[in-house]
Amino acid sequence: MSALPRSYNPFAEDDEEEHVAPAGPGGADGADRQRYLQQEVLRRSAATADSTTRSLSLLYESERIGVAASEELVRQGEALKRTEQMVDKMDQDLKTSQRHINSIKNVWGGLVNYFKAKPPESKPEQNGATEYYGNTRLKEAMMSSKEQESKYQESHPNLRKLDYSDDDFSKADLLSSAQRDSYPKNQQLRAYHQKIDTNLDEMSSGLSRLKSLALGLQTEIEEQDDMLDRLTKKVETLDVNIKNTDRKVRQL
Repeated sequence: MSALPRSYNPFAEDDEEEHVAPAGPGGADGADRQRYLQQEVLRRSAATADSTTRSLSLLYESERIGVAASEELVRQGEALKRTEQMVDKMDQDLKTSQRHINSIKNVWGGLVNYFKAKPPESKPEQNGATEYYGNTRLKEAMMSSKEQESKYQESHPNLRKLDYSDDDFSKADLLSSAQRDSYPKNQQLRAYHQKIDTNLDEMSSGLSRLKSLALGLQTEIEEQDDMLDRLTKKVETLDVNIKNTDRKVRQL
């Protein structure tokens, strides 16, 4: 049996198989070898395409989890903001109560309160906006991921099932001439290569969006940490004022 060269391409003679018959005693074995190599290349290409598809599915799943975590973190920020507003309101009410206690305690306190400027009835000054939306970086990352999720659902409705359809192979005909030249001439193998390249491009974009989500989450967590520190100080001050007010009430 004649030996095949090490760099032998089993698809190089696809167009000539119908016209050239194997010659010599080893011709049949050479044709069988070529068919085996063709099947093996297709099998490995299909396995690689399936692997990149599974990786892309996991990447999008991670992105959806990241968006869900971001939304939950924003809701937590809203709760912290409302809590801070409640603490500021309690502090304002406590100051009003102290004025009333001074009025009741003695005449001099009443005169002092009479001439003293009345505290404003408006809402206390807040640190930041009244409504909480999260930091800009996280907001933009969430919007980008949500837009991509809708596109992903439209373009890959069966990605979770890891199913291939005939449409994947027909898309290879839409390539430009330069792109077609870079892929194998075999139509099925070319479709696999195109699928792999498309998945890798989408994985690269998905990793970039995941990075943006991660940076946005980090910034949001740092800002909420500052909010927690500020809220802790306000609560400690409020607790001291409440105890002082309670002591004054007991002395009446």
